[in-house]
Amino acid sequence: MDSEKLIFWFEEVTAKDGLLVGNKCANLGEMIQLGMRVPPGFAIGADAYVRFAEMTGTHQEILMYINRLGKIEGIEKFDEASRTIRSMIEEKEIPPDLKDEIALAYQELCNRMGRSDAPVAVRSSGLSEDSAGASFAGQFESYLNIRGEEELLKKVKKVWSSAFTPRAISYRIRKGLAVEGDSIGVAVLALVSARAAGITFTVDPVTGDDSKMILEANWGLGEGVVSGVESVDGFVVDKESLEILKRHVGQKTRCVVNTEQGADWADVPEKMQAMPCISDEEIIEICRIARSVEKSLGGPQDMEWAVDQDLPFPESIFWVQTRPAKVAVKKMVSAASHIADLIAKNLGGI
Repeated sequence: MDSEKLIFWFEEVTAKDGLLVGNKCANLGEMIQLGMRVPPGFAIGADAYVRFAEMTGTHQEILMYINRLGKIEGIEKFDEASRTIRSMIEEKEIPPDLKDEIALAYQELCNRMGRSDAPVAVRSSGLSEDSAGASFAGQFESYLNIRGEEELLKKVKKVWSSAFTPRAISYRIRKGLAVEGDSIGVAVLALVSARAAGITFTVDPVTGDDSKMILEANWGLGEGVVSGVESVDGFVVDKESLEILKRHVGQKTRCVVNTEQGADWADVPEKMQAMPCISDEEIIEICRIARSVEKSLGGPQDMEWAVDQDLPFPESIFWVQTRPAKVAVKKMVSAASHIADLIAKNLGGI
């Protein structure tokens, strides 16, 4: 692949390209290769940040600041370092040639979507994120319902700067890694008009029972599930038969929806709060595909999906992420007793 290229459509990359575009983007490309429905989009390669940081002098500025700061320890120091370094990145202008490449890719994506200001999700794609040893997973930032070139470019810089959150800086110091960190890729993908969204584990992530699949869902966008702050619907599915073994319909009082300013929490209408947000038909199809992906990729997966409210089943199911599932305890125990405990706690521990 062209070593000078900085923008890649998802269909151009595979799981082998994690060092080029970050693992999230590489996995999106791999899912397309497997024939899965992935929202159209493109990856801004990790070298784009390197070019930005070098051409603007940001990299040297960060190094000088870190050297002057000396030993970084304590919450206040982490917060201060984060604010300072992030502002160094976000206040710089993206070099014109790189800005034009990103803008052209966004225009092409808009053309594919048939509209001039297609809403997109702008997500981090770290070189150490969404991998089997994904120590940085969940530490970087994502932005939803972004429209127009100007807002897209702002959010790209914010994703780049999110490599320097207090949590990420603290982690690097604890692990003896360079504070200035790795380069980071960015995923820009068309936003699904989601009626519901959620996550599927092809293994019980707590017990290690790989004969069961765990699915959680909420109305609206997937952030309403992965945040873990609201009650959601939960299901246990037999991996072989795809029979739904256990189900819990949560009292879903809030969900994340698109807004004029991006995406935010909203109240769920009362009549929908105690309704399942996905049908049995959708649950079975999601688990069927997830099972197939686990087999193709050779290990348990932690997957995110969304159900488009404007499309018919099964074309309505889109996949927005897969990564190796982290299993806390690898031993076979009764999943039934485990899920009973979770249901009693509104699935708060999955």
